[in-house]
Amino acid sequence: MSAIVPAVPMEMELTRFFRAPRELVWHAWTDVEQLKKWWGPKLFTNPRCEADVRPGGLIHIDMRAPDGTVYPMGGEFEEVAPPEKLVFLAWALDAEGDPMFTNRNTVLFKEVHGGTEIALHVKVLSATAAAPQYLKGMREGWSGSFEKLHEFLGRR
Repeated sequence: MSAIVPAVPMEMELTRFFRAPRELVWHAWTDVEQLKKWWGPKLFTNPRCEADVRPGGLIHIDMRAPDGTVYPMGGEFEEVAPPEKLVFLAWALDAEGDPMFTNRNTVLFKEVHGGTEIALHVKVLSATAAAPQYLKGMREGWSGSFEKLHEFLGRR
């Protein structure tokens, strides 16, 4: 795979507080029926959402944009430590089903007074020449997902 242009982040961190118990937040990430309701950028839906949440288990999510474009994502869970930590690889797939980039996502769930703090660390492990146009929106995409998760948890 080719190198990433410098304008694209190689690593990213986001921290977000959710006014919900850690167990509830954990299940929103690990229960497929809940995951498909909030995953992805704002206004995106997930017509396909599969996750075998265990080390070596696979994840596949097809995110549908408002214009109908589908963005498939595959991945594999590396570490699952309920309710404290999830580590998973995620790769965005091109039209032929080949990975454009692979990220390692580490999600830490910390109980804090009145809720749960999520600390997300994303590291780009590999990328093709087509990847930068997608990777440059990584922070915005995750921020949108966290906003949708906040709204989802508020309805529970």
